[in-house]
Amino acid sequence: MEALLSSINPWLGALLIFAARVISVTMDTLRIMLTMRGKRGYAWILGFIESSLYILIIGSVIANIDNVMNVVGYAAGFATGNVIGMTIEKRLAIGYMHMKVISQQKGQEIAEKLRSADYAVTEIAAQGRDGTVSLLDINLKRKNVKEAEVLVMAVDPDAFITVEDITPRRRGYWHT
Repeated sequence: MEALLSSINPWLGALLIFAARVISVTMDTLRIMLTMRGKRGYAWILGFIESSLYILIIGSVIANIDNVMNVVGYAAGFATGNVIGMTIEKRLAIGYMHMKVISQQKGQEIAEKLRSADYAVTEIAAQGRDGTVSLLDINLKRKNVKEAEVLVMAVDPDAFITVEDITPRRRGYWHT
């Protein structure tokens, strides 16, 4: 790769480094997310490809270090790859989430709406700062979080909603 970069236009070489680094870092970002979600096989494949690309890219930058545009292309590719990797991972929405909904007056209506849309909901009577509230406990796939949130907000726009990543250990019901 070094020979290729040294024989072409310096701007084109920097652009190639940028593109390769975007791909490399995008794969690295996805690999980290997949590793956190226990997807070992995919993480291994991405790690192998990403590290191979990294060696080729960094070798090319170092071999042509006198071209400042290579360094700029490398750094810009790294930053851009992070953003693209995060965007792709968000769209893939692999994994599960735990959603908590707190409603002062419409907890039962929210629970019924969610159940009619095939979500499993646990209702808990709780004491909030201003009195009794309903605490709704929902475990769902990440790809369904937005849909569930829209259903909640349609019933109670003032509901308090939090979500967090979870790793299910056994059993449970998941929205189809």
